[in-house]
Amino acid sequence: MTTDERAPRSATSVDLDKPSAARIYDWYLGGQTHYAIDREFGKKAVELLPVIRPLARSNRNWLGRVVRAALDEGITQFLDLGTGIPTVGNIHDLVRDVDGARVVYVDNEAVAAAHSRAILDRAGHGDWAGTTQQDLRSAAEVLDDPETRRLLDLSRPVCVLLVSVLHFVGDGDRPDEIIANYREDLAPGSWIALSHITQDDNSPEQAAQLETLRAAYKDTQNPAWIRSRDQIASWFAGLELVEPGLVHIPDWRPDPALDVLDVEEDVHPFYWAGAGRVPG
Repeated sequence: MTTDERAPRSATSVDLDKPSAARIYDWYLGGQTHYAIDREFGKKAVELLPVIRPLARSNRNWLGRVVRAALDEGITQFLDLGTGIPTVGNIHDLVRDVDGARVVYVDNEAVAAAHSRAILDRAGHGDWAGTTQQDLRSAAEVLDDPETRRLLDLSRPVCVLLVSVLHFVGDGDRPDEIIANYREDLAPGSWIALSHITQDDNSPEQAAQLETLRAAYKDTQNPAWIRSRDQIASWFAGLELVEPGLVHIPDWRPDPALDVLDVEEDVHPFYWAGAGRVPG
């Protein structure tokens, strides 16, 4: 892929002609909200990169640790960009007992947004958690969305989460500028946390498997980009890195009591993850 390529715009309705990254990820995690075309791609992905499903679970564990770390710092507002299909361990499950907690889920995929909305409605959480169908690449539209404005007070700290989603954003979309646009509208003390696939520390075999999988994703609704630690680190410009910095997912504040994953070592080199704090 060339450096000026951009991710395609999402279909405004359900697209069953190509697999969807959100629905495939749901299959990786053992969810139920996907179609045959997504399952077939998922099975192919496991053949190409056998550790892909443990990778998804490891990434989900990290989400939980970041949310708990933000809560420990007094942040009770969460903006989840590129939510995907709701499944076990969603943010609203993690913060439901926290006084004053607020959650907004954002996804541009119709199925993901619809199922998020349905889950929250059925649970009766609509007074403190909501969903909007928007493209995360437009910070202004996300932050000005009526649902975002209804639930989040942007004069107070917010934890913005980009979990396993920016590798579906093209270089031509300028991920650095996307993050900067959110940062500029966030209150001091806010966090921007992200995880991203990488090849930096992979063995030659792992790197080849990952590259083959990336090539396969070109035939889905969501082509993927693999990036280095240096590229990802540059996106934290203007932010103060939260300890322990930008590290592999298992190394970001590990909690053996929460991270139930038998193959953590196998997934270790595939992702970088970190959080940055808005100074002030």
